[in-house]
Amino acid sequence: MDINITSTPLETARAFADYMLAQHQQNGQLNIALSGGSTPKILFDLLASEYKESFNWSDIHFYWGDERCVPPSDSESNYKMTVDHLLSKIDMPEQNIHRVLGEEEPAEEAQRYGQLIEANLPSENGNPVFDIIILGMGTDGHTASIFPHEIELLDSTKTCEVANHPESGQKRVTLTGPVINAAKAVCFLVTGESKKEKIKQIVDAEDVAQNYPAFHINPVNGELIWFIDEPAASLLA
Repeated sequence: MDINITSTPLETARAFADYMLAQHQQNGQLNIALSGGSTPKILFDLLASEYKESFNWSDIHFYWGDERCVPPSDSESNYKMTVDHLLSKIDMPEQNIHRVLGEEEPAEEAQRYGQLIEANLPSENGNPVFDIIILGMGTDGHTASIFPHEIELLDSTKTCEVANHPESGQKRVTLTGPVINAAKAVCFLVTGESKKEKIKQIVDAEDVAQNYPAFHINPVNGELIWFIDEPAASLLA
C-alpha cells in the first residue's frame, strides 16, 4: 500500500491527475474505471481545465466501477456527473465512453456490461485487467458498490453484479472484488475528516477492518495507492 497525503481535496485530485498523466505518457492507451463521489468531481473539473490539453483523449477508454440503476439524465447518475464535469469539456471519441445503462433491467445490464468489459480488456487468470480503477470509500467502509452487508461480492465469479444500497434499497451495478484486484493499479481517492477512523483501521489492519470491503482491495499483481488529504490521514502515525 502506497499512501499519498496532500493538504486539500484539490491537491489530492491533482496528485492523482499527475499519476494518471504519467501512466498515459508511459503506456499510451489506458482503460480506466471511474468512480462517483465528491473527490472525483473535483478531479474531473481539474482534468477538464488544467489537464485538458495534456492527454490524447483518443487513447483513453472510460468505464465505470459502479453505477446507480437510474437513467443517464438522473442527478444521481455517476455517468451524468462525469458528462457535466469532464466529458462535455474534452475531445474524447464517443466510442471510448462505455457507460453502464442504468435505465435497463439491473441483472441483465450487469451481465451485458460484464461481457462488454471481458470483450474489450485483456485477461489474466480469468479476469479482465483494467489499467487503473478509481475507487472511493464510504464512511461504512464500502467501495465501488460493494457494501458490508454484501461483502460476498468481493468473491463473486462474475465481472459485474447487482448490488443493493443497505438503506434505500437502490440497485446498482458494480465491479466485483476479483476484477478490482486484477487491475494494474487501484487508486483510492478519499478525503475528509469523516473517513479518518476507517482509514486508520484499514492501514493498521485492525480486526474490525475485516468488515470493510475497502480493506480487502489489494491488487494481486498491481499497485495499490491511497490518495488522501490531511484530515482523512489525521489519525495515521
